[in-house]
This record gives sequence, structure tokens and C-alpha cells, in this order.
Amino acid sequence: MIARRTLLKGVSCAAMSAAVSGISVRSSEAQQVPYSSGTEAPKLKAPANACDCHMHIYDSRFPVAANATLRPPDALVPDYKLLQKRIGTTRNVVVTPSTYGTDNSATLDAMAKIGPSARGVAVVDTSVSDAELKRLNDLGVRGIRFNLVQAGATTVEMLEPLSKRVNDVGWHVQLNLKPELLVQIEDLLLRSPSALVFDHLAHIPRDVGVEHPAFKAMRKLIDKGHTWVKLSGAIRIRRSARRPTRTRRQLRTPTSRPRPSAWYGAAIGRIRPRRTSPTTLSSSTFCRNGLPTRPPATASWCRIPKRSTASAGRPSGVGTGVVPERIRAQRTAVLTRRASEKVATHRS
Repeated sequence: MIARRTLLKGVSCAAMSAAVSGISVRSSEAQQVPYSSGTEAPKLKAPANACDCHMHIYDSRFPVAANATLRPPDALVPDYKLLQKRIGTTRNVVVTPSTYGTDNSATLDAMAKIGPSARGVAVVDTSVSDAELKRLNDLGVRGIRFNLVQAGATTVEMLEPLSKRVNDVGWHVQLNLKPELLVQIEDLLLRSPSALVFDHLAHIPRDVGVEHPAFKAMRKLIDKGHTWVKLSGAIRIRRSARRPTRTRRQLRTPTSRPRPSAWYGAAIGRIRPRRTSPTTLSSSTFCRNGLPTRPPATASWCRIPKRSTASAGRPSGVGTGVVPERIRAQRTAVLTRRASEKVATHRS
């Protein structure tokens, strides 16, 4: 038999070992990764064979293009593997950034270090040879990228001839372009024989969304059956330079609805009729903050609807400086009735 003291000692050691192991696992999951502000593992577990569809490697060992505007510090394969471990992806697509022009050496080097789970998207121009395309294909490249957001190694004019050539190899054409350009070259893209992939949600402005012409053009391409959109780079999605045209009703509708008293005060409290007789009463006297403060007789014209048919979306008279016809008629009726009652009282 096992002695009680021996059993308790064994259980204590096992518990301590499990606790230390748990701390170790949590610390590895919460490991700081270069160029990532997060530290914790995602709450949603990535499925098997999950793929990171867009990432770049920057390595100062490789020459930078003379006209490159983006020149970040090194972001190497070991750094990326730390992130990959934390988020749970097992496959990835290495994309040649604009930094290196048509030199794909950094991408090919990264793919070799990552292993067979990586594929690549290269940057080429019309001078590329068929032999080079075959070499890139054998090394795992499966597409070419056109970065048309800024001037660089590729142009719109290269799109059609290169699309035909890479289609023969079974590649796709990846596009990073502004939504306005997407609309302009819609017909060209519809003629493309190769598959198309749009970077970063096609850069559709977030404040316009599905109403943007580029979204409608992209839907046409998707319906054709050979177009995909990357759910990547959400932080790059900007607002439109020109806000969408708003209808007249929308322009008159306040962005934040004020309290009812503010509506009434704007519609009535600042309209002060001239005192022409003792029976002419100031609206501010009877409608302070939009509520009648005198006899109920004044309530018929103090209770002004919040939205008047004379001006859709805002109370009549707001910001115009003119007494609306409806208010004027109601006020005249009240004053006339009160004057008649006063005359009747004097006669009696």
C-alpha cells in the first residue's frame, strides 16, 4: 500500500508541475511579436490549414528600388513565425511589396525559409521572359501584383498583355488600386482572361460602402466567376475624399436630435412679435421653453408639431428668421378670440 504521506506528496508535486506548465503556456501565447500591438491569442481558433492571404517580408539584404516610396525596417521570417504561432495560421501568401520593384528575391528567399506551406505573388513588367515566369512558378509563385496606388514598376497599360501571359501559366492577377481607377478600367478588367484578386477590400471607402460605383463594378466581376476580394488591410480603408451627395431632406435633418424644449424654443421662443396693442402678447411670455405658462387659451398655438410640412426634417422657422404662415394664423386666431372675449366682458 502507498503511505498517505507519500500520496499527498505526489499529488502536490503534480499540481505544482501543472501550474508551472500552465503559466509557461500562457506566457508563450502572450508573447510580444514585432510590429504587432497585441499579445494574446485570438479568442476564435483558426481552422485547420488556415491561410494568411497577404503578408510582406522586408529584408535589408536585398536592394531597394530607386523609385520606392515605402522603405520600412526589417520584418523578417522569424518575426512572422511568432505571429503565425500566436494567431494559429499554418499557410501564407508572401507578396512582393513595392519597395523592391520587380526584384522578387526577398519574396523567394522568405518562401524558401517558411517552407512548402508558403506561396508567392511576384511583381513583373512586360519585359519578363517566359523562362523567368516558369522559374518563378517552379519556386511556388502563383500570381503577379499590380500596385497602382502609387507610381511604381507596373502600369495599367501592362495589365492586358501580362494577364494573357500569366493565364497560360495558371496564375492570377492581383490588383491594388484606388476605387476610382477600378471604375475607369472596368471594361478592361471584364476582358481579362486570368483570374483577378483585389487587395484590401478593393479600398471601397467605408462611408460610402455598397453605394460606391467601384463596389458595383466589382460585383459585376465577381458575378462573372473569376474574381476574388481579399479581406485584408482593413486599417487602410479610408473615407471618401468627397462625401456622398445627400438629399435635401437629409441635409435638413439634424445629426443629433435636441430635446423637445429646444425644438419648441427654436420654433417659437425666439419669435417676438411687436407690441402694437395691449392684446398683442409676446410668444416668449406664453411659450417659455416650449411649454405654455399662462391660461390654456395659449396652448393651441404653443403646441407646434416637431416637424412641420412647410419644411421637411425641421420645425418651421428654424434658422429662417421668418414667422411661418401656420404659426402666424394660429396666433392671429388666438389673439382675435381673446380680444373678442375682452370686448364682450367690457360690454357686460
